Amino acid sequence: MTFGQWIGLLVLGVCLYILWEIRQVLLLVFLAVVLATALNWFQLHLQRLGFRRGRAIAISISLSCFLIAGFFLIIIPPFLQEAQQLGVLIPKGLGRVEQWLDDMNHMLPNTGLDDTPLLNRLVTQLEPFLDRIFNNFFALFSNTLAVLLNTLLVLVLTVMLVINPQPYRNGFVRLFPAFYRSRINAILTQSEQALLAWLAGTGLNMLVIGVVSGLVLALLGVRLVLANAFLAGLLEAIPNIGPALSVIPPMIIAFIDEPWRAAAVLAAYIVIQQLEQYLLVPLVMAKQVDLLPAVTLVSQIVFAIFFGFLGLLLALPLVIVGQIWFSEIVLKDILDCWQAEQPDASTPAEAAVLTDPSEAPPI
Repeated sequence: MTFGQWIGLLVLGVCLYILWEIRQVLLLVFLAVVLATALNWFQLHLQRLGFRRGRAIAISISLSCFLIAGFFLIIIPPFLQEAQQLGVLIPKGLGRVEQWLDDMNHMLPNTGLDDTPLLNRLVTQLEPFLDRIFNNFFALFSNTLAVLLNTLLVLVLTVMLVINPQPYRNGFVRLFPAFYRSRINAILTQSEQALLAWLAGTGLNMLVIGVVSGLVLALLGVRLVLANAFLAGLLEAIPNIGPALSVIPPMIIAFIDEPWRAAAVLAAYIVIQQLEQYLLVPLVMAKQVDLLPAVTLVSQIVFAIFFGFLGLLLALPLVIVGQIWFSEIVLKDILDCWQAEQPDASTPAEAAVLTDPSEAPPI
């Protein structure tokens, strides 16, 4: 390798290291791009309905802020109240379990159950964990503050991208050579259409799952129906993992009232997810996003390991956009156009056969 090639390799390594160090910021920027794409589509539809651009942008931004505020007002306060109630009811439940174990020990004296009270054993085991929580209170506060600041950053970037998106797009396109800029612009348009298709399919899934979950919870008599339904619809944006997480809060709340309701909630959510997997997803997402289920699951695991919860949330749109860029640039523009050197042919007929067998003259 020449000296210039070594310098280029060094610069490439430094750039990759810098990109890795700012990976969280890049994910926040990508999240802002996804949100701005959705809001820009919404405000363009408002303009087609007769609204002026400024008013359409204001309505789009106000609606997004309303949804974010609704999340914090509908979801968080009720669950905090339930957490306080749960802290009161857990010792009572442990007392019942302890009484049941004592009865079993008297009925079956040779079972070898420990005579130490269950509550005391649990407290002894939880002491290191509780000490760790209190000692890391400042870290918990710092993480909460970081989440709020990241949310504010995403909102500001989203507003800036919605108000005037063209300069940012033109600046990104100008990073590529002049002869390739039109091609990059076309790939950006294709990526935008794919993101909009994914957002439309995911939004419909979230709405249907939220409504159905709310109806089921209301029929089962579980409290906080609105909050749990909103949470079920929201976590539907994370395939495979989100539905499993959404069943935990209603199960805990149902268990506080009646243990059998918790089992009923689990069974109902399993049925809902099976219906969604075999009925809703093929009808809604089949024409929207063309991704293999194994690719979706592996990408979620990989992005969650390397980028945390934000990577898990954005795994699917990142894979969708990455698939388009890989297919258009690597496969179509590089590999499909890559031709090996043709060996010398002794006669024109042999050259035609080597170049394209279908064009060879008949013998």
